[in-house]
Amino acid sequence: MNTNFFNQIAELEITGDLQLTISRGTENKLVVSILIQNEQCGDNAKQLIPPLNLRGTAEELDEGFFESIAVPLKTASGLMVNMEAYMKQLENAQKQSAMEKEKTDKEKKAKDEKEKK
Repeated sequence: MNTNFFNQIAELEITGDLQLTISRGTENKLVVSILIQNEQCGDNAKQLIPPLNLRGTAEELDEGFFESIAVPLKTASGLMVNMEAYMKQLENAQKQSAMEKEKTDKEKKAKDEKEKK
């Protein structure tokens, strides 16, 4: 038996770890739960992203699995990447702000000293 399951996963080009849980449901149906984790993302809001749950027979899942997961996983992955980029930009802005404040304070002190002389 030759499948291309992992090739199709690789083609999704998601950033993070994919956690896949498959369990038996009722009436010969399977329940597939997919959760994407990105440890690089420092924003705790990533914990609010729920797993994607699919239910269906093995045949139904074989037919539509990747079509069903592609967009939601890319969206969640992109969101976490954007959240991390935002956090880095925010941190950089805070550093710049502190640097600018320090520079302004130094200029003000230098001006005050000149005025005193």
